[in-house]
Amino acid sequence: MRFDLVLLDIDGTIVDSNDAHAQAWVKAFAQHGRTVPFERIRPLIGMGGDKLLERLAGLDSERGEGRRIAESRTKIFAREFLPALKPTPGARAMIEWLKREGATITIATSATAGEVEGLLKAAGVSDLIDHVTSSDDADDSKPDPDIVVAALKRSGAAGRAPVMFGDTPYDIEAASRAGLGTVAFRSGGWPDADLSDALAIFDHPEALLAHVNAPPFT
Repeated sequence: MRFDLVLLDIDGTIVDSNDAHAQAWVKAFAQHGRTVPFERIRPLIGMGGDKLLERLAGLDSERGEGRRIAESRTKIFAREFLPALKPTPGARAMIEWLKREGATITIATSATAGEVEGLLKAAGVSDLIDHVTSSDDADDSKPDPDIVVAALKRSGAAGRAPVMFGDTPYDIEAASRAGLGTVAFRSGGWPDADLSDALAIFDHPEALLAHVNAPPFT
C-alpha cells in the first residue's frame, strides 16, 4: 500500500455514532432550557463540540452555560448512547488489513480524551491502535487542522506517507489544511457532494476492502 501512516477518525468512520451524538446534544440543550432540533445539530456532528456550541447557541464551551451544556452532553452520551453503539461494517477487518500492510494507526478525533476509550471499545478495535490524539491535544478542533497536526507529530510522521480516513467534510478540510488527502466513508451520513474533495469515497470500511488493489491504495 502506498500509505504507511493512517490518521483515523472514530465517529461515523469505525463506529456508528453520529446520530447518537446529535441526540445527546438535543437532550443536553433541553436539560438547560434550550430547544435545538436534531435537524440543526446533525449536520454539525464531526466538528468539535466547542464549535458546535458557538455555532448553534453562541456559547463558549469552557465557561458558564456553555460548559454546563457540554458537560451534560458528555454524561448523557456515556449513559444513554455509548453502551448501544456498534461498529460500522468491516471496521475491525479494515484496520487489521492496514496493520498487515505495515501501516501505523493513529486516532485523530474531535471526541474528548475521556470518550475515546469507550468509542474504541464500541468499535472493537482498541487492541489495534498505535497512537491516540483527541480534541484535548489541539487548541482548535476540526475543521481546523490542529488535531491532524498533533496526530502527525505523535506518529513520528517525518518521512512517512500519511492519509486521513474520515466521514465528514470537517475531516477532509482539516486533513487538507495539514497537507493530507482523505479517504471518506458514507457511513457518517454525508452525501457524496459534501465529500467530493476526498481521494476516494466508500460506503463503509467493508466496502473499502473490496478495492485495496486499486487507487488510491496502489
